[in-house]
Amino acid sequence: MSGDESADAVMKAATALDEAVRTGVPCPPVRSLLPEQDIEAAYAVQRLSIDRAVAEGRRLAGRKIGLTSPAVQRQLGVDQPDFGALFVDMAVPEGQPIAPGRLLQPKVEAEVALMLGTDLPYRDPTVADLLRATVFALPALEIVDSRIADWDIGIVDTVADNASCGLYVLGATPVRLDRVDLRAVTMTLTKNGETVSEGTGADCLGSPLLAALWLASTLAGLGDPLRAGDIVLTGALGPMVVAAEGDEFTARIEGLGTVTTSFAEGAAA
Repeated sequence: MSGDESADAVMKAATALDEAVRTGVPCPPVRSLLPEQDIEAAYAVQRLSIDRAVAEGRRLAGRKIGLTSPAVQRQLGVDQPDFGALFVDMAVPEGQPIAPGRLLQPKVEAEVALMLGTDLPYRDPTVADLLRATVFALPALEIVDSRIADWDIGIVDTVADNASCGLYVLGATPVRLDRVDLRAVTMTLTKNGETVSEGTGADCLGSPLLAALWLASTLAGLGDPLRAGDIVLTGALGPMVVAAEGDEFTARIEGLGTVTTSFAEGAAA
């Protein structure tokens, strides 16, 4: 594929994903538009969509890490995580139900969120660098979503689709990192009062801190490092769970507390 053809393919994929958001109708997999397994092209699609969003006035809030589970990596045929962008308008306050139709195919997963107080510009950041840069951690729920019909995704699809990011909910009580061992924390996610997902910090690339280090290094290498004030969603601690109207989810992460969200029911016909 020539340079012009590649640029055209990136534009077509970004437009298809943007159209799915605009219409509320998921699109076919975009991997058919891009070179096979070309993750670089997929990130070019993601960047184009992010640039369009920023030009429209949306404000970036941080980054998310995906594919932190070895099982999911094997499923998609990759050996590394991926990342996407968080926007301010993706944040949902606790206690505010998610409106019907706001997402296309939502699923929920529990994560550790980090709030950065200083930049992380290094290509070889250390744990000490990350600890110094992080102001506090919070329990978080990421509501992942796919603009690809029926979640029929490969690595190219999810990367192009902003790492399948939808919305996120942060807990309200910050915890300093010297008060909690993120590798050892246990997580329980309930759906309508029943346990539906469990995991530990070690299930997230060995530790949420290691996941964040990967992200910091990767973004610094791309010349777009993590900055002071960024929120970092470090990746799922357990399997994601399908969400529907009327569902309520609560994640309890040992040492960090709880975070809850709910999905409002649509008006009766």
